[in-house]
Amino acid sequence: MKNSDRDSGTCSNAKALAPRAPIQQEAFLAILSAADALAAELEAVLKESDLSATQYNVLRILRGAGDEGLPCGRIAERMITRDPDMTRLLDRLEKRGLIGRSRDVDDRRIVRGRISAAGLRAVALLDEPVIELHRRQLHGLNKSEMNQLVDLLRKTIERND
Repeated sequence: MKNSDRDSGTCSNAKALAPRAPIQQEAFLAILSAADALAAELEAVLKESDLSATQYNVLRILRGAGDEGLPCGRIAERMITRDPDMTRLLDRLEKRGLIGRSRDVDDRRIVRGRISAAGLRAVALLDEPVIELHRRQLHGLNKSEMNQLVDLLRKTIERND
């Protein structure tokens, strides 16, 4: 018997003896594994534009907000992943000229973030590569399966908010 056969047999025996994880744990781990793999591929695409996923997320949020922009706290609320230091994140984007910030005219305590023309160009240049990436990542799912996946994940998110 080769060492590799012996090793794989040992692993199989250990697996057979281990209790099966609850289905909720399997689902949780599958979601985390999928999210990690998908995010790593996105990071590779964004790296070409010298942006992180969180920076890209801010630019997309501010593009969607239009000319009014958003208070910094609202940007933080809309983030996909929470950044513990939103101020520094916005500082980096502002330093690169991708966003601007200003005090709200009605309430000077509020700082509004707005996407700049350079930020709009940067995110527009990424639209097609990101869409194409998502097509490749999810090509194994048909439209019905994708809709079901989105519905199930949204249901999970809503229950945890």
